[in-house]
Amino acid sequence: MQLKNVYDAIDALAPFALSAEYCESYGFRDNSGIILDCGGEVRGMLCSLDLSMRAVEAAKAEGANVIFTHHPAIFNPIYALRDGEPLTACAKAGISVISAHLNLDGARGGIDEELMFGLGGSAGKTMHPLSEGGYGHVFPVHEEPLASFVERVRARFSTERVVVYGDRPVKKVASFCGAGMGEDSVAFALAEGADTFLSSDGKHHLIAELVGHGVNVVLLTHYAAENYGFVRFVENLKSKLKGVPVGVFTDERLL
Repeated sequence: MQLKNVYDAIDALAPFALSAEYCESYGFRDNSGIILDCGGEVRGMLCSLDLSMRAVEAAKAEGANVIFTHHPAIFNPIYALRDGEPLTACAKAGISVISAHLNLDGARGGIDEELMFGLGGSAGKTMHPLSEGGYGHVFPVHEEPLASFVERVRARFSTERVVVYGDRPVKKVASFCGAGMGEDSVAFALAEGADTFLSSDGKHHLIAELVGHGVNVVLLTHYAAENYGFVRFVENLKSKLKGVPVGVFTDERLL
């Protein structure tokens, strides 16, 4: 199997064209696709939310010569590569890198939809719809006290690092994976009548706005909110990469 075959397998589940569509439709930018191609036959693949030195060392230990990440290994322009950096380490070791970012956020069965499923939703209103899937959801859930909802979230997403504001019962949730708390997502949640807003990387003035409107705010770590769906996507991806060992690296320090 060649690197292009791995790319095609990812593309079949989370089309890379969705990234371009997302950027063109909503004014974002991205860098999804093959980031580093070292050539050769694919011997194994390690999947990691981020390209870190710990992930590179894990790939070496497993004999994998491809790393698949969610967060792009190159996002902003870079002007130099230095020893001791993850991408340089990959190049030295002959480890190719593929990243799937906005396409994996917005695909059906992707990270944002899996976040909704993990919270107990099944369908709802989408903030940024795409031709296949979309990003940002407001959806009904089985009513429960906020404390009970938070404990369920901690268990489901395997994290203790949860910041909580509010005391309303939870009936209608707005969820946005990653750094999803922005002016647009807050306005969307309020317009759709959500009583609970869940995301990561919260900004004070937006938290204050939601709390001022009586909306619960639940903040997971960026890692916990996205690794949950990433791991589930990888399980689906494995079926398209038969014969290639596929491992998952989870950095417990970031959950």
